[in-house]
Amino acid sequence: MANRDIVAIGTSAGGLAALKRLVAGLPADLDAAVLVVQHLTSDRRSALADILDRAGPLPAGFAEDGAPVVRGRIHVAPPNRHLLLQGDTLQLGHGAWENGARPSIDTLFRSVAVCCGPCSIGVVLTGYLDDGSAGLRALRRCGGITVVQDPADAEYPDMPRSALAATDVDHLAALDDMPGLLAGLVAAPAGPPVAVPADIRLEVDIMARQAGDEMAALDRLGERSVFTCPDCGGVMWEVQDGGALRYRCHLGHAYSADSFGHAMSGEVVQGMEVALRTLEERGRMLRRLGEQAGQQGRERSARMWSERAEVFGRQAEAIRVALLQIHKAEEAG
Repeated sequence: MANRDIVAIGTSAGGLAALKRLVAGLPADLDAAVLVVQHLTSDRRSALADILDRAGPLPAGFAEDGAPVVRGRIHVAPPNRHLLLQGDTLQLGHGAWENGARPSIDTLFRSVAVCCGPCSIGVVLTGYLDDGSAGLRALRRCGGITVVQDPADAEYPDMPRSALAATDVDHLAALDDMPGLLAGLVAAPAGPPVAVPADIRLEVDIMARQAGDEMAALDRLGERSVFTCPDCGGVMWEVQDGGALRYRCHLGHAYSADSFGHAMSGEVVQGMEVALRTLEERGRMLRRLGEQAGQQGRERSARMWSERAEVFGRQAEAIRVALLQIHKAEEAG
């Protein structure tokens, strides 16, 4: 009887330390392939695969496009590439960012759900925001086993908390208990076959660029919203996923509601910072014109430029105060 031979792990902030502890405890004879996504900086080389290779008994390396998935090996998503599993083959994609990340945890989890549902185990570890929550729910709907790090044990508890809110997980565990838990789950027989829900398969096809007419596909997946994509400015489709809202554009950018709100807040802050710089520069120019007019004895013009400079200064100060309040609220939250 087949065992659960695919372990998909997702993490973000705090993930390096967590992954090192986890892989250090995995047995050398683990009868499963381990697929890892950690949010990585896209413009730098990463040593994550080498670090995990040295951290435990299982060999680790960056996944290669078209390579077979291998039991007893850790396949790591490389920077700036989505990692998907199709049958027995690893696939690397340049598809649009999901939840502001590439590689994305949700992208990996959904592909594993469609490919291997009852033979799979999904694991969410420490991290910011909620990437992995929707994918973990999809994996459970397809018969996979779900495991979440106890938020009280996580360096950054956002991702575990979001995963717990998104679905009824099978196992909640502290990091040091996970190697034994995963070894036991891998050794257990796979679950019964489960029909893959059409919406999950469609999202995997969209990310793999196999959905055909993607706008028609998105119309089947959700409803067009009044919002525009923070990445490309295109229309966003609103997707109802259980009790959660998610958003997708026709180019493939995807967001949970929380990540979408975070991205929109970033746009607002960026716009305010541009406005602040513009107002300050304009105020300095007007003050300089006033000084020049005063030196030339044109007092009326000097007063006019100075008054206008004061108006720009008051507007700039109002934006500066608002930005400070936003930053304080983000630090508190």
